Amino acid sequence: MSEIAGHPGATAVVNESYSFACMRCGHGWEQSYEIEHHIDGDGREFVQYVVNGQVVPSPLSRPACANCDHQVVRIMRPGRVASARDAAHQQHRTPPAGPVEAPTAGGEVSGEEHHWHLADLLHVFQRKAS
Repeated sequence: MSEIAGHPGATAVVNESYSFACMRCGHGWEQSYEIEHHIDGDGREFVQYVVNGQVVPSPLSRPACANCDHQVVRIMRPGRVASARDAAHQQHRTPPAGPVEAPTAGGEVSGEEHHWHLADLLHVFQRKAS
């Protein structure tokens, strides 16, 4: 097999991404890796995980939390941390305040819009007298 340009000794390079979540502190992060496939002097295949040009340990062996260094880390498919952050961000948005209509002296709300009261909604559940 021939070498891959820019990856000395590599016979194949695969890009993989993973999401991680620390089960101790809750920190979540995502990381992409270049996985280089090599053949050693005895003809056996091995892989190297590369991040930003540096060989790093396999994230599948013993990942450690980047926040608290704890080693009980859940590994998930890519995008899980980002989607959880997006969902949490959506839940914490406060809707913008709109105009409030003040009641008039007679207790009615000004304007043409009808404001429902609980009694208006419950009348459909009331039994008719037989």
